[in-house]
Amino acid sequence: MDEALTPAAIKSDVERYLDEHARAIALLNDSIFYFGELGMQEFETAGLMTQLLEEAGFVVERGLSGFPTGFCATYGSGAPVLAIHTEYDANPDNSQQPWAVEATPIVMGAPGHCEGHNCNGAVLVAAAIATRRAMGRHGVKGTLKVFGAPAEEQLVSRPYFVRDGHFDDVDLAITPHVGGEFHVGYGVLQSALVSATFHFHGETAHAGVAPWKGRDALDAVVLMDLGIAQYREHMTPEMNCQRVITDGGHQPNVTPRHAAVWWYFRNSTAEGVSALFEQAKKIAQGAALMTNTTLEVELHSAVWPVRGNETLAGLIELEYSRIGAPLWSADENAFAMDLQKRAGVRDEGLRRSVKRNLGPSAQMRSANDAGDVSWKTPMAKLVFPSNVPNISFHHWAAGAALATSIAHKGALAGAKVLACSLIECFTNPAVVEQARQSFARETQDTPYYSLLPADQKPPVHLNEKAMSAWRPAMKAHYLRERPRFS
Repeated sequence: MDEALTPAAIKSDVERYLDEHARAIALLNDSIFYFGELGMQEFETAGLMTQLLEEAGFVVERGLSGFPTGFCATYGSGAPVLAIHTEYDANPDNSQQPWAVEATPIVMGAPGHCEGHNCNGAVLVAAAIATRRAMGRHGVKGTLKVFGAPAEEQLVSRPYFVRDGHFDDVDLAITPHVGGEFHVGYGVLQSALVSATFHFHGETAHAGVAPWKGRDALDAVVLMDLGIAQYREHMTPEMNCQRVITDGGHQPNVTPRHAAVWWYFRNSTAEGVSALFEQAKKIAQGAALMTNTTLEVELHSAVWPVRGNETLAGLIELEYSRIGAPLWSADENAFAMDLQKRAGVRDEGLRRSVKRNLGPSAQMRSANDAGDVSWKTPMAKLVFPSNVPNISFHHWAAGAALATSIAHKGALAGAKVLACSLIECFTNPAVVEQARQSFARETQDTPYYSLLPADQKPPVHLNEKAMSAWRPAMKAHYLRERPRFS
C-alpha cells in the first residue's frame, strides 16, 4: 500500500492512470464494437470484460441470476458497498463501418452497435480497474461491485438481479451510458416497460382447397394488432407500445397453426405499465376467441422507470464539470457535422461544454432495465460524450463514431468521471448518508416491488439463432490486439 493521500490527490492519481491506459480503453471499446453481439449472446464481450477484471484482482461470479453472459465482479470488503453496472449488447441489422457518413455495413445485414453500449462496457471496466488500484494503493476502505447486465436492448437482466437480491446490500449505484455530452439527471428519467410475446395456437389446413378446416393463428396476431390500434385512441399520453411479428407462418398455402407477436408496452409508472399489459392481454384473448385459437403469453421482462438520485447527480456534475469535455480535433468536428447533415439533424458538431443540471429531468419515452436498481438503492445515470449529438440511436448513423477517436476520448473522460465519483463516495461518508436520506424522501410515496413473478426464468436462448448465423462472418473483423491494464 502506498502512502495515504487526500481524496483530491487520489483522484489525480486515478486520472493519471487512466490517461496512461487510454490505448487499453480504446482497444476494449473497439473490441466490443467489432464483437457486435446481440442480447443474451454477449459471450466474447463478457468473456473479455471478466478476464480483465479478474486480472485486476476482482473476484468474478459468472452466470448471475441464470444469465450466461451476466456477472458480478467484487473487490474489497465492508462498508460502504458501491455498485457500478451497465450493458454491452448490440442491435440487429445495424452493422456500420467507423468514420463512414453513409450506410456502410461491416457485414451486410449483421448486428452491430448503433447506440454505444460498447463504450459503456469500456467505461465500466476501465473505471472499475482504476478505482480498485486506488483502493489498494491508498488504503481506501469499502466494497466495489461491478455488474455486467446482458440484453438491455430487450430490457431483461437487471430486474432479475434486483429480484434475486444482488443489490440488497448496495449503498448506492452508478450506471454509465453513452451520449453526445456529459449529463446526469435526477427525478424520473425514463419509462416503465413490459416485454412479452403472445403466442397463438390453431390448426393447419390447405389454404386454397379447404381453408375452413384450419384455425389461423396469424389471423389472431392481426386481430390483436387491430385491437390495440383501436385502443390507442383511449391511451393516455404516457402510454406507448411497439411490436414485431416473430412468427407469421411458413408459406401462404398452409394455414399457420402457430403465430407470435412480440410487444413492448410503456408507461410512466410501474403501476401504469402493468395496467396497460393487462388490457393488452384482454385484447389478445378477444383475438383468440374470434379465431378459435388458444393464447399463451410469454413474459420476458418487466422494468420500472429509471430514476436519478439528486444527491448523486450533484456529485457527478461536480466531477464532470471539473474534468471537462474532451478536446475535439477539427477533423472530428467536421466528421460530426457531416454526419449530422446527412442525418437531417441540427449540424452543430461536437459539444465542447458540459450540460448543467438545472432541475428535475423530463421523463423520456425510452426505457432501460436499470430502472429496478434505481428504486432499490440511490442511483445515478452518468451520460458521457462518446457519440455524435442529435443522432438518433438504433440507426446506422449512430454506429459511425463508436470505434473512432470520438468514442475513445469520450470513454476516457467518462471513465475518469465514474472513477472519481466512486473515490468521492468511498472517502466521504457524508455523501453516502446524504444519498440515503434524499433517496428515502424521493421514494417515500412509491414502495418498490418486483414486477417479475418469483419463478420467472430469463430467456437465455434469446438471439441464439441470429448470432449463430452471423458470428462466423463477423469473426473475421475481430481485433487481434488485446487490451492490457497494468
